[in-house]
Amino acid sequence: MAIFTSSTLDIPVAEKQPRHIAIIMDGNGRWAKKRFLPRFAGHRRGVETVRDTVKQCLDRGIEYLTLFAFSSENWRRPDEEVTLLMQLFMRALRQEVSKLNRNGVRLRVVGDLSRFDVELQSLIHASEQRTAGNDKLTLTIAANYGGRWDILQAVNRMALAHPDKQGCWSEADLEPFLAMSFSPEPDLFIRTGGEERVSNFLLWQLAYAEFYFTDTLWPEFDSAAFGMAISSYQQRERRFGRTSEQLVDSPTAVVHADRAPDSTDLNRATDAKINA
Repeated sequence: MAIFTSSTLDIPVAEKQPRHIAIIMDGNGRWAKKRFLPRFAGHRRGVETVRDTVKQCLDRGIEYLTLFAFSSENWRRPDEEVTLLMQLFMRALRQEVSKLNRNGVRLRVVGDLSRFDVELQSLIHASEQRTAGNDKLTLTIAANYGGRWDILQAVNRMALAHPDKQGCWSEADLEPFLAMSFSPEPDLFIRTGGEERVSNFLLWQLAYAEFYFTDTLWPEFDSAAFGMAISSYQQRERRFGRTSEQLVDSPTAVVHADRAPDSTDLNRATDAKINA
């Protein structure tokens, strides 16, 4: 298993290009409602945006893309919508995995999969195995995932693996048991749809991610909108607890873009910066 730098234990190298992007794909239902369509039509259109975003990541050389598809709290939605979302998930796996495989994309699914029916679980495992040898991009789908669930399940597994260290466990002991232990921490967190919260997504892993919020609804989050999010990231000063003065001559300082993007979204994104 690869070992990645922890942003709270070490100082990561902040590159101009984000290595890992995590996205909450919000606004599918509102996109459909604006067009007097059923909510499910928005979710179907959102799958097309996922396809386009994967292509953008491949074109830009981004190594990891993590998408929040279904949270542990989404079971609270109407039964009909949940059923349709599960069907859409299965259809997307059947239709998209061959394309992902051809393009060198590795698929991972994280979350408590035990609540899904056996057919969906089997399809997930088969899709992961089929793409396991790919290394151009790791596409992770968070399904029946919650950040608190993730931390709790990691603590429980760590306690079973290291009972001799009870009361003395460290961050390094816990991290191998987190659901996203196979990837570096996200550099850039994007949420579409106008909401400005993390909604129980990657609570541990987002400790030092750069936040970008946009009013753009997920089905409308096209290549131009994606590029604006990257441009915003390139304007950030990633200090990881240090002062601006300490970044001078530091090899870990981010290389800034030559010009600032000209979008009103970037004003909101700047307000959402979480640098220490």
